[in-house]
Amino acid sequence: MKRLTRMLLSAVLLAGILLTGCGGKNGEEELISERESPKIQIGLSFDSFVIERWMRDRDVFVSTARSLGADVNVQNANGSVEEQIFQIEYFIKKKMDAIVIIAIDGEALTDVVKKAKDAGIRVISYDRLIMNAGTDLYISFDNEKVGMLMGEALKAALPQGGDIFAIYGSQSDHNTQLVQQGMNQALQGSGIQIVYSAYCDNWLAELAFDAVNQGLEEYGGGSDGTREPAGVMCGNDDLASQAIRALSEQRLAGRVAVVAQDADLSACQRIVEGTQEMTAYKPVDELAQKAAALSVALAKGEDITDEGAQLRVTDTMNDGSGEIPYYSIEPVAVTVENLDKVIIDSGFHLREDIYLNVK
Repeated sequence: MKRLTRMLLSAVLLAGILLTGCGGKNGEEELISERESPKIQIGLSFDSFVIERWMRDRDVFVSTARSLGADVNVQNANGSVEEQIFQIEYFIKKKMDAIVIIAIDGEALTDVVKKAKDAGIRVISYDRLIMNAGTDLYISFDNEKVGMLMGEALKAALPQGGDIFAIYGSQSDHNTQLVQQGMNQALQGSGIQIVYSAYCDNWLAELAFDAVNQGLEEYGGGSDGTREPAGVMCGNDDLASQAIRALSEQRLAGRVAVVAQDADLSACQRIVEGTQEMTAYKPVDELAQKAAALSVALAKGEDITDEGAQLRVTDTMNDGSGEIPYYSIEPVAVTVENLDKVIIDSGFHLREDIYLNVK
């Protein structure tokens, strides 16, 4: 009997050892599987880093995507459409799960985006709409609202109306058209007239300097003229910096109401100094965070339009080929009256940096 008991006990112990061994092996396999499971790969192609805000967009997007378990390969096209197409083709060859594009030319990327989609890669139009390509998402600010805020700021600064210059951004950027539409809508019946306009290809700021000088020459303004524009609308704050430089050389800075967008640090400094009337603040941190989260969701094959989606997209935008999912974020008009609350209190820029030149 004792012998039988010992035999049974030995059998139970052996079975336990075997079961423990099997459990250990499965645990190792699960651990190895987790280690070897590939991370989500996202390609991020920038127009360039000439515009101040793009560096911020990049940093926030990358950090957010990494926190969600994705690796991001950042490429800079330096304003070259050909280079951007090459970079997207590189992402396709690398079999990225998603490609996020800040397009240089919204119409020149149609074919390469279709190529990426044919390869099963999700494509996101970031900030600028890629036309006729059926991207999986367009995420941006309400750019028509940006233009409306500019127009409303000009009306507030020029209650009696007046003649203004319009220095737009790049014609190849769909946002330029939307901003223009919004501003024109806001200016209807205001007595404000656009007497000179120009476009700045690839958003090159130095072209704004030349444009304002050309406008002053045609309009008859400047330090020696009897006429001067009442205001200047600029496509963004970078263009505004050069427009104001041109006005300064004619002793017109601070006398002409300048409006723009992006809330660059230099623009906020000009607002408190009195040479820029307004800028449209666009919370780029929020845009980059939302874009990263939606890109990861798309890369995982999730339906971002579904009611159960963690971050749901409910709007659409027509890209010329049909309706695509569209996520928009509201801009805010910033003037000297609300700059502290909107910009400083939100942590977008530091007080000491904005008021650096103001005693």
